[in-house]
Amino acid sequence: MNATMPDLPRWLQAGGWGLLSGSALLIGAALGYGADIPRRVVAGVMAFGSGVLISALSFELMDEAYKTGGLAATAFGFLAGAILYTGADRLLARYGHRDHDGGGAIALGALLDGIPESIVIGLSLLKGGIVSSVTVAAIFLSNLPEGLSSAAGMKAAGHSPRSIFGIWGGIALSSGLAAIAGYSLFRTAAPETVAATTAVAAGAILAMLVDTMIPEAFDDAHEYAGLITVLGFLTAFALSKAG
Repeated sequence: MNATMPDLPRWLQAGGWGLLSGSALLIGAALGYGADIPRRVVAGVMAFGSGVLISALSFELMDEAYKTGGLAATAFGFLAGAILYTGADRLLARYGHRDHDGGGAIALGALLDGIPESIVIGLSLLKGGIVSSVTVAAIFLSNLPEGLSSAAGMKAAGHSPRSIFGIWGGIALSSGLAAIAGYSLFRTAAPETVAATTAVAAGAILAMLVDTMIPEAFDDAHEYAGLITVLGFLTAFALSKAG
């Protein structure tokens, strides 16, 4: 399934689709901050989101990166994304900016995976001027639980609404700008560069999942965390095959 925004320049279409997928972070953050959601429900959402993200990084990112630029470039980007996330997260912990519920770590992961994901959206417009609605939907679906669980954790850690929504608004805006960059700046990039950039998102996602989202989901919903994660994976997998 593909979609277009008629009568708009393609670079603006790219930005619109990137902003749309990134807006899910703000929607999730609003739910996580404004609603009094029980911790077990938040944990369930995190488990479901983890399954969605595992599917997305496997089929929408790594597989596409491999097809685009081969194994070497994909492996390089994948490891670079994991190293980048882990290093930045360790710096947050060292200087006391990683809150106890991991909200800041999830926000960091959302930034590090959201920018390459949005670049992928922009790149997709180079292939016939249309964007994959399945890709946008998968990214949107995975962004919702990231925003919700992170905002809930940041609220519990005492962060102000201005701080929380400033962070998520900035990440959502960066998604739109990254999609524009993907269309405008990467159109002449080598396939290996595109593959490595795509794989960076996958590496950052997987490192963030293992470090933060999955352990926290298990802490509060351990009886059903595995099953809920499987349901999230299956949902995203079915969505990817619908296109």
